[in-house]
Amino acid sequence: MNRTEALAIVHEYTQSEALRKHMHAVETAMRAYARKTGEDEEAWGVVGLLHDFDYERFPNDARSATDEHPAEGVRILAARGLPEPMQRAILGHASYTGVPRDTALARTLFAVDELCGFLVACALVRPSKSLMDLEVSSVKKKLKDKAFARGVSRDDIRVGVEELGVDLDAHIQFVLESLRPAERELGLGQAS
Repeated sequence: MNRTEALAIVHEYTQSEALRKHMHAVETAMRAYARKTGEDEEAWGVVGLLHDFDYERFPNDARSATDEHPAEGVRILAARGLPEPMQRAILGHASYTGVPRDTALARTLFAVDELCGFLVACALVRPSKSLMDLEVSSVKKKLKDKAFARGVSRDDIRVGVEELGVDLDAHIQFVLESLRPAERELGLGQAS
């Protein structure tokens, strides 16, 4: 599956602009990590783009391992020919599925998912509404503030960094740098 096909699925299943932007952010970070590590940029980008495409239509408040998001989405993607390792990475980004993150693709998706959402939240509260002047130290300070971006799992960010085997500061900096060129597409950098 290529990006054009993946994007068509995103638009078919997801109406929320915010969710579409989140998936684009994760795609962008995944592509950057693929380039850095010599992996397949197209495949990693597609996984990042598709990881939450079913979230709006099949919410999973009960955190079921087999129903709703992401299991339902993976069934749809399997029927459309998405390779099994990509399916497993998408399943593994939700810890409650019990699917182990046993590939670099799966570990990277998990490590960038929550962080991308958190970085966008950090940018949105800045006067500039931009990632360009966002520093790692500011992000880490916001991570300690449990009231800020309450929906972002700090534990998932911590576990993601551990599983990826990277330093938290370096990971934040890398993802920040990967997202900066795409900030307009992410709805950022437009101070009011």
